[in-house]
Amino acid sequence: MSVVAVLTAAGSGTRLGHALPKALVPLRGEPLVLHAARRLLAAGGVRALVVTAPANHLDAFVAALAPVGAGTGGVGVPADGSTPVRVVAGGATRQASVAAGLAALRDLADPTDGAAATGRVVVADDTVVLVHDAARPFGPPELVARVVAAVADGHDAVVPGLPVTDTVKRVGPAQAGAAPVVGTVERAELRAVQTPQGFRLGLLRRAHDEAARHADDESLAATDDAGLVERLGRTVWVVPGDERAAKITTARDLRVAELLGDA
Repeated sequence: MSVVAVLTAAGSGTRLGHALPKALVPLRGEPLVLHAARRLLAAGGVRALVVTAPANHLDAFVAALAPVGAGTGGVGVPADGSTPVRVVAGGATRQASVAAGLAALRDLADPTDGAAATGRVVVADDTVVLVHDAARPFGPPELVARVVAAVADGHDAVVPGLPVTDTVKRVGPAQAGAAPVVGTVERAELRAVQTPQGFRLGLLRRAHDEAARHADDESLAATDDAGLVERLGRTVWVVPGDERAAKITTARDLRVAELLGDA
């Protein structure tokens, strides 16, 4: 089974209060993107990793990912047998950035061109592709392995999720500064979805192709890839998530991550 990954890291650091791109913001002395990449690769089995970064910061991302051997060019397997890590320009939205990552995966190899014999990575429709967010720097390797195993077992679209513990209310339009409650949602049926999300590559490419017209519009673009697969009428499956895969969005999240790390 072949596994490849797209790590989205093209967001800004505005809500973190940083001038740096979000994924370059340091956490415990290292950028978020390096933490996330290391844990993806530590799961074992990932044969290629594409990182999508802001177009005007590609060199900075290559430098930040030097410990895992990142570059902007070559698609062949490094001489030392390590996983090739390639940095490419992302897009205006998360959906557009994932699409750019999928396009970069097309360049890795075609299974009919003798790639296996030349040492290039073979990427085909039945390849398992993981889509992960650099904003979840401490997603543990065992979470990655759980998602991959579920896809390998025949579930073509898989997301990790945690049970929702808060009471959730459905509300109507606000009136004079307050919104009326119209119902209480049964939380046993709810999951807070995380990444990495796993898919058969052919399915995810089709989902992105179908939604491409909305990719550059922040108001219409999908916030996760599973949502695009759902639009095709395909079933998305949930496996247990992990609290360590918490998302860093605000300065408070960053401070909490500094204190807790991946404990």
